[in-house]
Amino acid sequence: GRFAGGPSPELVALSRSTHFDWQLAPYDIAGSRAHARALASAGYLSDAERQAMLQALDTLEERVRSGALVASEADEDVHGALERGLMDIAGTELGGKLRAGRSRNDQIATLVRMYLRDHAATIHAMLVQLVDALAAQAEAAGGAIMPGRTHLQHAQPVLL
Repeated sequence: GRFAGGPSPELVALSRSTHFDWQLAPYDIAGSRAHARALASAGYLSDAERQAMLQALDTLEERVRSGALVASEADEDVHGALERGLMDIAGTELGGKLRAGRSRNDQIATLVRMYLRDHAATIHAMLVQLVDALAAQAEAAGGAIMPGRTHLQHAQPVLL
C-alpha cells in the first residue's frame, strides 16, 4: 500500500525533537520518580519494585548527566530515549511498568511546567539584577539631561 515504504527521511527528521528537547531530561526523570511512587501507593508496584525503579531512575539520571546516555538516531524524542535507557537499566518488565496509568500528553505538560517554573525563577532573578543595574546607572548619572522620545518622536528632555 501507500505506506509500505515507511516515511520519507524528511518526515523522519521533522518528527525528531531530541536536538532541542533533551534539556527536558532531568524534568522527565523527576516526573518518572513521582509516577513510580504513585504507582507504588496505588499498589501497582511492590515496595521492592518501587525501590528498584527509583534506583534505576537514579542511574538513568547519572548516565544522562555524564553523557553516557544520549539520544540515538532511532529515538524520536527525549521521552523515548529515556524510556529506552530505563529499560536497559531496569529490564523491560520493570521498566515497562512505568507506562501504567500515564498519558504521554500529561507527562509532557507536567515536565514543561516544571521546566518553565525553574526558568521563570531564573528570569525573575535576572530581571531583578537588571533593575538594580539600571537604578545604579541612574544614580551615577545624577541629573544628566537627555532627549526624551515618545511614539518614536522627540519629546521633552528627561533626567537619565
